[in-house]
Amino acid sequence: MQRSSQPAFLRRFTRWMEATPHPPLAVEISADRVAGARFARTGAVESFAVAELAKGAVVPSAIEANILNVQAATDAVRSVCQALDAKAEDVALLLPDPVIRVFVQHFDDFPRTSQEALPMLRWRLKKSVPFEVEETLLSYMKQPTKGEGLDVVTAIARLRIVKEYEALVEGLGLRPGVVLSSMLAAISLLDDRKPTMLSRVSGTSLTTAIVRDGVLAGYRCTELPVHVDSLTPQLLLEEVYPLAAYYQDTWQEGIQAVRVAGVGNRLPAFAQALEEEFKCEVRSLLNAAVSDGSLRADARPLADRELEGLVGWMLHRS
Repeated sequence: MQRSSQPAFLRRFTRWMEATPHPPLAVEISADRVAGARFARTGAVESFAVAELAKGAVVPSAIEANILNVQAATDAVRSVCQALDAKAEDVALLLPDPVIRVFVQHFDDFPRTSQEALPMLRWRLKKSVPFEVEETLLSYMKQPTKGEGLDVVTAIARLRIVKEYEALVEGLGLRPGVVLSSMLAAISLLDDRKPTMLSRVSGTSLTTAIVRDGVLAGYRCTELPVHVDSLTPQLLLEEVYPLAAYYQDTWQEGIQAVRVAGVGNRLPAFAQALEEEFKCEVRSLLNAAVSDGSLRADARPLADRELEGLVGWMLHRS
């Protein structure tokens, strides 16, 4: 059973995506594995597949080369695509979070046309990204802010790094129809009716986002000094605290719900530390989505494998 209405942020985010193709095939690539799913016209999951990646084959980065073992990465993508009977068709590519930088910027005034907005955004971001902004893919979404003006959510990625991932599927005859980070897809699973923070761990990256009442209020992606298997609750708290403090100072309210993804069966230890710090409910992102009825029953196999990126993309297609 699904909720009769989407959270406000999901509706706004879906409008941002509505001009984007929604191919029936999606492939998610991370440092540890490649996963893919094929969807029916109704949005239902027809089939899915997962292939583990050799350590070091893919090293997510916004700056440096990501595909360090091309053969291993190609083999994993081929295995998944063959299982999904993927042949000469469009595919949605979900990339590791560090590849696509996301910024929430405030503007007192903003251009009405993309022809004027894109150069201005590139100029504003010139000192915020460690690569030339002229060689990037960039997309943006306007949203309300606290007080006057408006905020703009901008997603930006280095073109040559995106092309590394695109080459993996193009070599199999597939056409990348849309490129998105796993976190941006997973945010769709949040219920933003109260200020909610999502912390997603993948390999050695931690991405944290805060949504409230139709607004992406904060976003931060950091590189951890340890792999998720060695991550401690205290280290997680230290990494998410700056964004939570920024939100509290800006919006004059605290976080009222926390969702966590990527820590597997170690969730109870992290939940206890987060609950003590933020004094609110802490739950698994996917378990919360299943229990509150926002997911279709056929999404459960993807949720059981902690494929929150693919599950979030499934909501876009629905």
